[in-house]
Amino acid sequence: MLGRGAILSLFPAWRCSRFSPHSGRPAMACGTLLRLALSVSALCAACGAAFLYHDYCVLGAGPSGLQAAYFLQRAGRDYLVFERSHAPGSFFAIYPRHRKLISINKRYTGKSNGEFNLRHDWNSLLSHDPRLLFRRYSRQFFPHADAMVRYLEDFAALLELRVQYNTAIVHVTLDKDPQAWNGHYFVLTDQNRQNYKCSSLLVATGTWVPNVVNFPGSEYVEGYETVSINPEDFAGQTVLILGRGNSAFETAENILGVTNFIHMVSRSRVRLSWATHYVGDLRAINNGLLDTYQLKSLDGLLEGDLEDLAIVKDKKGKLHITLRFYLENRNTSAGIDSVTLPQDELDNFATRAPYDRVIRCLGWKFDFSIYNRSLRMMPGRGNKNKYPQIKPSYESRGTRGLFVLGTASHSIDFRKSAGGFIHGFRYTTRAVHRLLENRHHGVPWPSAVCPVTQLTNSIIKRVNEASGLYQMFGVLADIVLLRENATAFEYLEEYPVGILAELETQAGRNAPEGLFVVVMEYGRNFSGADKDVFYYNRAVGEAQHAWQSNFLHPVIYYYKRLPTEREMKLRPPDWPLPRPDAIHHIVEDFLTDWTAPNAHILPLRRFLENCLSTDLRSFFAESCFLFALTRQKLPPFCQQGYARMQGLAGSERLRRHAVAAGLLEDFAAADFSGDKLPDGDQLLKDHVVPVRPLQHLVNAKDEL
Repeated sequence: MLGRGAILSLFPAWRCSRFSPHSGRPAMACGTLLRLALSVSALCAACGAAFLYHDYCVLGAGPSGLQAAYFLQRAGRDYLVFERSHAPGSFFAIYPRHRKLISINKRYTGKSNGEFNLRHDWNSLLSHDPRLLFRRYSRQFFPHADAMVRYLEDFAALLELRVQYNTAIVHVTLDKDPQAWNGHYFVLTDQNRQNYKCSSLLVATGTWVPNVVNFPGSEYVEGYETVSINPEDFAGQTVLILGRGNSAFETAENILGVTNFIHMVSRSRVRLSWATHYVGDLRAINNGLLDTYQLKSLDGLLEGDLEDLAIVKDKKGKLHITLRFYLENRNTSAGIDSVTLPQDELDNFATRAPYDRVIRCLGWKFDFSIYNRSLRMMPGRGNKNKYPQIKPSYESRGTRGLFVLGTASHSIDFRKSAGGFIHGFRYTTRAVHRLLENRHHGVPWPSAVCPVTQLTNSIIKRVNEASGLYQMFGVLADIVLLRENATAFEYLEEYPVGILAELETQAGRNAPEGLFVVVMEYGRNFSGADKDVFYYNRAVGEAQHAWQSNFLHPVIYYYKRLPTEREMKLRPPDWPLPRPDAIHHIVEDFLTDWTAPNAHILPLRRFLENCLSTDLRSFFAESCFLFALTRQKLPPFCQQGYARMQGLAGSERLRRHAVAAGLLEDFAAADFSGDKLPDGDQLLKDHVVPVRPLQHLVNAKDEL
């Protein structure tokens, strides 16, 4: 970009210094030419600023956008977040309308482990700063939405994230360029016609466009986004609510005590979150209407297709519900008297009573309007049509380099896991960041390499602490890659199972010798709107029945080789992974504490040993010494510890503890009688190794 001095240097004969009152030229020439030069300079500056470039552009400063910004900033990447409002989290400044969040804020768990506590903190974003835990912003179990607004503002400010506010991106298109990371750049235009160019686009705008159903009379319907939240405005009124999600029940809960009665209609039956185990279904905090319905207190629920409805308004302003086909070929403007109502033919029609108000509470959908057709941003199919189509890697199916984060990415695990909510997408956002780090910067997926003797402990530690596995069950998994003839392993945390077949290209890690996949799952037939999840004997406790576990529990899949993409596509219905070479369920636990030596750890260790054909037990030095004398091959624990002069130094206190636990024979008190060990030269001469005492040296029990 040319500066002022550079512009003037193009016209040396016209420099102001060459003009003087005695030059014979008009005195105004200097000012005129200077203004001309400055105009050209400004024009060139505008040309240079036509495309402000960043490697990463993030749309939206909601929770997922700020989470992505955090990881990009920690990695030292060039990025910018665009936010149309004056502050982050603008959605939470308005919604939910009645200001109570349904994401739990469990401040006490009885444990100090931060990773474990995140399992029950559904509002905090991931960061290194302990000040940015949501429990510091609210003491309520179901917090006020204003607390979320304050939290997001502090998250952006304290971490100094690069967010450009009051910038509404109104158009996104592609600029083909073979030199770009993905073969094209993304060109963004804001409301002031300023253009931005970036190599990767992260869409974190959420779903904020209200779902609207058009039918005759829909102009009389009030939207959830604008309806009054003052209960007194509904005093003595009869209300019909369209929808059956949390926003519909939230609205009903607010006016339940002041209305004549409330009816609620939707095309599907009510789905209770405790039955489906999906946090987006109806939560108990909002289900007061179910009580008044089933206990016959006038309120009620109906099922029907909303597109078949019609609303007719009478002269008194009352709203009558009829069916669309009654209005076909009729002049509705002639008045209600000329319109056939269902009760004219069926005198006990359910909605024959007129309503004072009809409220639409049908949720939101993704805004596709700003994306040029070149990006091929297409809505999903069926009940996922409110989300854009994306791959299991969260990358758009139509455009390479465009990733969808947060609520808008929920099509991957819709009605299954927590990917549409903060406590889920904070982990999927981190997964996307790790995929981008590998693709564009050559940084492989983070991993830890450990000796195989630590395999059991590593898995047990993760299933008891990891929050990402726990919240994104069936979607994110820990991957254990075997190394060096199964004498070591490489541990990858929270990798998307949907792209397991692409592990080597997406994560930059190889799996030449087999792998284990650790996921969390509910029982196959335990979740569903029609399931009785409180039936007698709903839980199992014995390890041999672990495969029948219903509640969330760890499942370990073993593959001798990495599954192929074809195998991933042909996996059994409702299975997160293809059929493995071996599978192990760790039995469900009432306390979600999988540390019981006999019920949890021992069966897992034996499963791993069978898969690897090795001994994963731990031994005292005395046992390793015996194995060195009597076996051709030492167990891995002795090979990697005792034989390398490593391990726990012995002491008299430790020996007494081992004896008391039955792990060692107390030779100090033993009487070997005729089998007394010879000493000195006689032992070397006879080469006699007494059998019974040495066998007692072996640690026959598991030292866990």
